[in-house]
Order: sequence, then C-alpha cells, then structure tokens
Amino acid sequence: MSHSRKPFNKQDMKFNNKKLEKTSIIINYTIAVLLCGFLILLTGIVIDDVDEWKEGPSVEQFQNSNLLKEKKLTIKAIDIKIDSKRENKSSVQQTIKVAKNNYVNAKKSFDNWLKARKTVGSPKEDVEVRKRAVKLDNYYSTQQEWEKELSEISDSIKLLNEQRDEVSKLIAKEKSRAYEEQRKAIRQYDVKVFFIRLLIIVPILLLGIFFMLKFRKHKYWPLFFGFVLFSFYAFFFGLVPYLPSYGGYIRYTVGIILIILFGVYAINKIKSFVEQKKNELKISTEERSKKVLTETAEKALDDHMCPSCGKDFIVKDWDKSLGKKGKETILGKVTDFCRFCGLQLFKKCKSCNTKNFAHLPFCCNCGDKLINEEITCSDEMHE
Repeated sequence: MSHSRKPFNKQDMKFNNKKLEKTSIIINYTIAVLLCGFLILLTGIVIDDVDEWKEGPSVEQFQNSNLLKEKKLTIKAIDIKIDSKRENKSSVQQTIKVAKNNYVNAKKSFDNWLKARKTVGSPKEDVEVRKRAVKLDNYYSTQQEWEKELSEISDSIKLLNEQRDEVSKLIAKEKSRAYEEQRKAIRQYDVKVFFIRLLIIVPILLLGIFFMLKFRKHKYWPLFFGFVLFSFYAFFFGLVPYLPSYGGYIRYTVGIILIILFGVYAINKIKSFVEQKKNELKISTEERSKKVLTETAEKALDDHMCPSCGKDFIVKDWDKSLGKKGKETILGKVTDFCRFCGLQLFKKCKSCNTKNFAHLPFCCNCGDKLINEEITCSDEMHE
C-alpha cells in the first residue's frame, strides 16, 4: 500500500459536501422560481388576450336602429318647430312690449289732455275726447290681441315639448331594452371566455400534477418543479381576476378534489413505506447491509441514525462524576450495532484498524475500500 497519498481530511470533505449541497439547493430553487415567474408572465399575456380573440357584445348590436333613427328624426323635426315657435314668441313679446308702451304713453297723454279740457267745457260732450278715447281703446285692444297670440304660441310650445318627451321616452325604453340584452350577452360572453381560459389552464394543472408525481427524481427536476409551481399558481391564483360569480365553486371544488387525491396518495405511500420497512427488518442484517445506498449512508451518518430502521444510534450515557454546578454530564455513546434492528453500523478498517461507518465505501483514514466489490456494484446499480 502506497503511503505517498495526501492524508484524507474528513472534516474538509464533510464541509465541501454540505456547501455543495446547499449551493445546489439554492441554484435548483432559483431555477424553479425564475422559470415559474416567466411562465406566469407569459400565460398572463395569453389569458388577457383571450378577450381580444372576439369582440365583446356592444349595445348597438341589440338596438332597433331603424326605430331609433325614425324617433330621432321626429325629435329633430319637433325641435325645429319649437325653435320656430320660440323665435315667434320672442318677436310677439317684443311687439307686446311696444304695444304696452304705446298704450301707457297714450293713456298718460289722454289723462293730461283730459285734465286740461276740464277748464274749457264738458269732456263728455267733446268730440275730441271721444276720438282720443277710441284711439286709446285701439291701443289696448292691440295689446290684448298680441298677448292672446303669445298665449297660443306658449301653448303650442308646451304641446310640442310634450310630444318630444313622449318620443324621448320611447327612445329611452328602446335603449334600456338594448342595454338589458347587452348585459345578458356579456354574461354569456364572459362565461365563454372563462371556459376558454379554463381549457387553457386545466391541462397545464394536470401536466403539473403529472410532473410532480412522475419526475421528482429526474435530474432536471428543478425545471419540472418550476412548471409545477406555475401550474398551481395559474389555476388557484391566476384565474382569480377572471372568475365569474360561480367561478369560485370550480376553483374550491378542484382544490378539495386535489387535496383528497393527494391525501389518499400520501397515506398509501406512507403506509407502503412502513410496510416496506417492516419487511426489510425481517431480512438478515447482511442482506440489509448490501441494500444500503452510499447516499443513504452519508445522510444517515450525518443525522446519526441507522440507515435501515432510521432510529438514532447514539445512546445517552451518564457520567457519574460531577459536572459544573453539581450537575451530572450527559455523554453520547455510539454503538457498533443498531440496538433496534441489529444492523452493523461501525467496523474497523482492515488496513489501518480505524473505526469507520460500515456503509461508506472508503476508510476515512487511509482511503482503502471498506465495502467489497459486490456491495459497491450494488450501490452503483441503485444509484
């Protein structure tokens, strides 16, 4: 045996393995999260664009355009008449104003003239007085006629406004009917769009479940895991902004079904694992020792547990000498054989007589093989 080999440093090896393991975990999760994030962004764009695949229902599609056009023309004609009547009304109001002024001025002139005539003779017998009185009456009659015409124009405008209101009510009723039809159509359209989105997301969810069940041990598991995270996010969170009033029932129902399925799967797996362990413990320790994988042995040594039954192989012992403050000190005692299943845990190297974990392939002191070729080959086949 050559002694020029560099001494094996178990602590460095352990440190490097742990550091590499932590780095690998960080890299794997980073890959999974990044892939999940970009898949979410891409799917978000696709889901948003579903609305643009087909134009949504507009209110114009449900309106009686001919009826509305006819009623709007009717309103336009009525408005023209109203505007004409209002212009006429304004003109009559101006005329009445002039007539009133003429009557007031004539009345004032007549009153003044009448007072002056009282000093001359009897106003009742005076022809001029009667003539002026007739003229004043004519002014008053003219004013009354214009006021009557103004009243007729106002009544016409009122009637036209009532007609306009009736037509406007018909237009509003038609539009209200169209809006109600549009709301119904929008609900149906939203249902179609939701199911299109659901038809996109459900296969993604099923594919994610398939990846999780079948590819957990695959060397590209971080990529599959990223897709799994994305599929669950897309179904349970990505669809939230697009869920109709009943959409929550679908999501919660699927969640319940998945929980039941995973629950049944996990319970059966655990039960199968327990049964497998029970059956393994019935096999001889030599046979069980041959089936221990190197990876399992490394983790078992790191966690100080038996690689066969999983129990802690450190036995607590009590030091009868007094420790600090008069308390007894608990010491850890490592046994060569598992006290629960009898599997050999530690053995000495045949070359240097150093005690090693029995299921690791090489001696930690000299580097010679601890496990024979048959067991090593078995390990490689399992790996």
